[in-house]
Parts: sequence; structure tokens; C-alpha cells
Amino acid sequence: MCNCGDSHDNHEGCGGARQCGEECSGLCHCGGGCNCDNRHFQRRFKKKAEQIADLESYLSELKKEVQAVEEMLADLRK
Repeated sequence: MCNCGDSHDNHEGCGGARQCGEECSGLCHCGGGCNCDNRHFQRRFKKKAEQIADLESYLSELKKEVQAVEEMLADLRK
């Protein structure tokens, strides 16, 4: 599984196109580790603190999006 969170063999989900049968650099396009060398363990689940940090970051981005939409609506209503 690629570190971008997608369980794919050809890294299409993260924008890469390298097949795992080709020479493996250990990284897929998203910068995460690939699964070409199945001898290494890769964590599948995030710790609680990581989940909180991810959700706080996501919430921050959502708030920025809401602000942008509100500004666009205000401009359109003028």
C-alpha cells in the first residue's frame, strides 16, 4: 500500500504511473513508500493525535473555503 492511503499496485491513485514490477525507488509519486519490496512493514492506522491533527487541518481548509464562498456571494450581491 502506498503511503498516500490508497491500496493500489500501480500508484494511479496518487498520480504516479510506475508499475511495481519496474525498478523501485521506494517512493511513489506522492512521496510515500511503495509496496514493491514487501519486506517492510507499513502502518495502516493513524494514532489518535495524528487523526486530530489531520482533522484540524481539514477543518481549517474548510473554514477558508467557507470564507471564500461568502466573499464571492457578497461580491455577486453588490
